[in-house]
Amino acid sequence: MARIQLENVTKRFGKVTALDGISLDIKDKEFFVLFGPAGAGKTTILNCIAGIQLPEEGVVKFDGEVVNLVDAAHRDTAMVFENYALYPQMTVYDNMASPLRSKLYKKDEEYIKNKVQEVAEMMKMENLLERLPSQLSNGQKQRVAMGRALVRSPRVYLMDEPLAHLDAKLRNSMRTELKAIQANFGTTSIYVTHDFMEAMSLGDRIAIVNKGKIVQIGTSDEIYYMPCNEFVAQLMGDPEINIVGGKLKKEGSGYFFTLNDVAERTYQLPEDQDLFRALDEAGLEDIELGIRPQNVKYSFEPKDDYTKCTVYSYESIGNKSVIVAEIGNLQLRMIAPNGLTVKIDQDIYVKLELDHAIFFNLETKEYVSRYNEAAVKALAAEQEG
Repeated sequence: MARIQLENVTKRFGKVTALDGISLDIKDKEFFVLFGPAGAGKTTILNCIAGIQLPEEGVVKFDGEVVNLVDAAHRDTAMVFENYALYPQMTVYDNMASPLRSKLYKKDEEYIKNKVQEVAEMMKMENLLERLPSQLSNGQKQRVAMGRALVRSPRVYLMDEPLAHLDAKLRNSMRTELKAIQANFGTTSIYVTHDFMEAMSLGDRIAIVNKGKIVQIGTSDEIYYMPCNEFVAQLMGDPEINIVGGKLKKEGSGYFFTLNDVAERTYQLPEDQDLFRALDEAGLEDIELGIRPQNVKYSFEPKDDYTKCTVYSYESIGNKSVIVAEIGNLQLRMIAPNGLTVKIDQDIYVKLELDHAIFFNLETKEYVSRYNEAAVKALAAEQEG
């Protein structure tokens, strides 16, 4: 158990700056997720915490103690790699027992037997203990690698995309297991992923990493509903959020939004005084709205307040489908049920639910404000009353 702190950590590989002044404060017993695209620097952060790589600048602290000069073996961390790193000549049992037989963390064989059996049952692989890694599937190898880390009680678990090679069904069940395991063990866990669903479901807090910098830190709800910029908004969601450009105009006490690609299409923004105040302060005429696909309504028949578009694509993904509608240069993604009969280039009519919109500065792409749904509903209820 440990509080992990990184202060202005910079790591370079030749002329490439992998980490650029990273600062993090990970609480004791927290499940902390590092989320971002490939090459963002997530694994390098993990390696600096583990002591596998040493930063050129900045400090790494465990419980307030600087550990920059403490070698990896003595930092008391347990790491799960994406590529398993199993001993091919050892059985599953011996692979899992190996950390408890090392000179630093040596335990007696009775303790090892009980601990390996306990973790094997937890990971649902007690029937694999006598097999060699060559006799296992990729998913089974990954579970062994995770089990090998879990038999110890280190100060911090470091997990580098441990579910990447599991099939979809097992990956979903392992998410639930991981969260329960971390709660039971009560150990600080730092988890790297580029999977949006993993980040949302596992993390107590999430750090968005991009190009060696921390972009935003917060809970899954904070980052999903109040992304600091368009980059984060586009990362957090599947299908990806729609970004719609337009002109903002104030008339009286209200605001109107006109789509750039459809000059005649103007929406009046539902009243929200907090939002209007933020828009007043920003003083923007050109603005971009973020609209999640679930907040784009559609009809195949003309309706009042709906805009005519054409179907660009239709794709079924699991328990839902995604329709992409096109109008001018703008494409809008929306979620639909499976089983629809949809033809490419057919007419479709769409409506943006602006009471779920997120507002971004057109030039900087930074977050401006969003609707406070609870406040809007409270105001509506008050007016009805």
